[in-house]
Amino acid sequence: MSKLYLVPTPVGNLEDITYRAVRILNEVDIILAEDTRKTAILLKKYLITKKLRSYHKFNEHKATEKVLQLLLDGTKVALVSNAGTPGISDPGYLLVRECMKKNIDIEVLPGPTALIPALVISGIPCDRFVFEGFLPVKKGRNKRLSELSNETRTMVIYESPHRIRKTLSELSEILGEPRKAAVIRELTKIHEEIIHGTLGSLLEQLNNIIPKGEIVLVVEGK
Repeated sequence: MSKLYLVPTPVGNLEDITYRAVRILNEVDIILAEDTRKTAILLKKYLITKKLRSYHKFNEHKATEKVLQLLLDGTKVALVSNAGTPGISDPGYLLVRECMKKNIDIEVLPGPTALIPALVISGIPCDRFVFEGFLPVKKGRNKRLSELSNETRTMVIYESPHRIRKTLSELSEILGEPRKAAVIRELTKIHEEIIHGTLGSLLEQLNNIIPKGEIVLVVEGK
């Protein structure tokens, strides 16, 4: 019987995968991957030899119809992202929506995502928070930042290494330099780093360097 499986994959350390996830990836007919080269590394570690097909933000609209047809023909398909849970700042929503329209069974597995570990280790209240994902790069950016100035919940933001200083600078100006924040980099990897401070002090610490790797920025609410 056909089914779409949403399978979370480790955000860094390849050991952070569940027994169930490994079993599902072994049982499906096809695995849709954001980057087949990265996913191949994970599959090799767990001796999984399944067909890999590319499914990412640049081809998901075109690829979705083909995937739907495979599912309707009885194929079992797993969707994975490069790291974390599909649909969370990664492709997934469109395929899930279309599967629901066609009454195709969907199963989602619980598992890794960068935002929760980063929030917990930030030292900033995590009882109430809002996940902002990636901020707009150009269009709508000023509006979004302005909206965040009145946010009372802790804010969790994904950011790229080459934009983190710009984002810290803009947040310092809009929210105020004394606002508590934390930069969490390369979670679960060898070079994991957590920098606590304020928006102002974090900007100073990163002023002369461009950090590498995946970054989660956690900012105290108003």
